[in-house]
Amino acid sequence: MIYQAYEMQRSMMAAASSWAAIGANLLNNPSLPMGYFGMGPAVASALQVFAGFYEHKGKPEFGIEAVVIGEEEFAVTETVVLEKPYGGLRHFRREGLPEDAPRMLVVAPMSGHYATLLRGTVARLIENQEVWITDWADAKMVPLDAGPFDLDDYIDYLIDFVRFIGPDTHMLAVCQPSVPAFAAVAVMGADNDPCRPASLTMMGGPVDTRASPTSVNDVAVTHPLSWFEDNVIATVPGNYPGAGREVYPGFLQLAGFISMNLQSHINSHYEMFKHLTVGDTDSAAGTKSFYDEYLSVCDMTAEFYLQTIEHVFQKHSLPKGEFVHRGKPIDPNAIRDTALLAIEGERDDISGIGQTRAALDLAPYLPEARKKYLLAEDVGHYGIFNGSKWRKRIAPVVEEWIRANATVQTAATAAPEPQATEPLVTETQAAGPDAAEAQATTPEVTQPAPVTKPRRFRRKRGDAG
Repeated sequence: MIYQAYEMQRSMMAAASSWAAIGANLLNNPSLPMGYFGMGPAVASALQVFAGFYEHKGKPEFGIEAVVIGEEEFAVTETVVLEKPYGGLRHFRREGLPEDAPRMLVVAPMSGHYATLLRGTVARLIENQEVWITDWADAKMVPLDAGPFDLDDYIDYLIDFVRFIGPDTHMLAVCQPSVPAFAAVAVMGADNDPCRPASLTMMGGPVDTRASPTSVNDVAVTHPLSWFEDNVIATVPGNYPGAGREVYPGFLQLAGFISMNLQSHINSHYEMFKHLTVGDTDSAAGTKSFYDEYLSVCDMTAEFYLQTIEHVFQKHSLPKGEFVHRGKPIDPNAIRDTALLAIEGERDDISGIGQTRAALDLAPYLPEARKKYLLAEDVGHYGIFNGSKWRKRIAPVVEEWIRANATVQTAATAAPEPQATEPLVTETQAAGPDAAEAQATTPEVTQPAPVTKPRRFRRKRGDAG
């Protein structure tokens, strides 16, 4: 009933939002003087903030029409090049990009937001790379006859996407997909797939959540899996194409994220209110643009969500050597020539320090020269892949790394047996855009983990697969 209750509440608030928008427009009409005196400006601003927060948010557009490099502007083309039931590929290429520019697959998180949350990530990368991005579907919009979608399917999708783009593709996974992206690389490495990625960059990903647990991890481990099944899984109502599908609703994920930083969100809307009251529409527009994106949410299939909770946050299947794909153990030792870059933010309150770095220790047969770790100082989770710090301090490191590891053919044909070395000295990014580039360090190489008995994914009740 939770979905039905939400839909009823959303309908009521949407109507209230429409009336608030009408009221704000009336008070802001230059031909009506009441908006200029007394409480007029404050009331108009309050109505505008309310209307913006509760208006219906559809799927946003990327809207990247051009990029500016130096003093020159280049047009950008965006096309959908592959469509699958649960997501497709969007392709971005700027005018004038060299034909031999690196090709990059950006793996957007399937965690309640649309891929457009990475608009700033894509806009910066297309300056020097040809970019594809995973455009995941809203589960409530996928008909039941499309079947289920779980972690196995997610990994298969990534492998299909990389094969579609072709050999020597670079993969960049933001947050949640770091685990399945790592698994996909391992599977392709084990198969000696000619299209296995030349490099994998993982940004703020929960590879091993036992390191520096955050409040997100705490929620996942303080309740048994059955609690999540009973309390956060809902059935899509009949007014959507996916009616009857069991999902983890995006509005629940959004509520959780907002509650983590409630005071910050309140302050942001209060600041927007003050900007509107004094007529500073430019400052207010920036905040509104962010929340138009942030409040646009989509649903995840129940099986994918529950398996992620179980294997990533509760059982730590990947770092413990118990992760499987289609019934076969995933062997990180098979990663021998795909370069790995792990990036973490010093102030990340979603994926704590060390959670992403753990991926480097899981590939002991990968030459040390093809591993790199970057700790970005004074950067939170969102700032790893968006904003000025991403554009000026982090993206250049990513670009330098993928050019240094342009193809899988440049790797050694057979990596030596792993040997114990000195622990990795943490590399920290310079404190500002004008600081010197961080120097590369040698990651720690560990002995391979003992082989453990593989565990099959848990299937959600009612799963047709």
